[in-house]
Amino acid sequence: MMVVRFDSYRDLDRLGEELGGALRGRLGLLAVDAVRRGDEVEVRMDLPGVDPDSIDLVVEKNVVSVSVERPGGPQEGEEILLAERPSGRFQRQLFLGEGLDPEGVRARYADGVLLVTIPLADRARPRRVAVQRTAEATVLGSSSPQG
Repeated sequence: MMVVRFDSYRDLDRLGEELGGALRGRLGLLAVDAVRRGDEVEVRMDLPGVDPDSIDLVVEKNVVSVSVERPGGPQEGEEILLAERPSGRFQRQLFLGEGLDPEGVRARYADGVLLVTIPLADRARPRRVAVQRTAEATVLGSSSPQG
């Protein structure tokens, strides 16, 4: 008798890793890291070999859309021997939560990295609330002093 062990979760994980690797190769140009630093969120996108003039960044409501073009293909007189670097038009959308301020989005590009800075909305920032002092203490839920 032969026993075959089937672990559907492990098989799904392995499939996901394989597909993810293939997608990362295609989406690698717009790989994203996001961190919170104080009252802002910083999003970093690796865009090596991209002309800054080809970067199109649009903020509409709570969505930041980034579109870039990276030229590819052989130049005149070239013969391709190996082509692994992605080229063409790439897009990525970032959906902003309610705690972020889409009006304050800023962006800069340096050394092949696009840095998009998104401030926290005023309503999402921590604030200190003053506690008022009253003349006499009141016990909640009672209408007369206990004795």
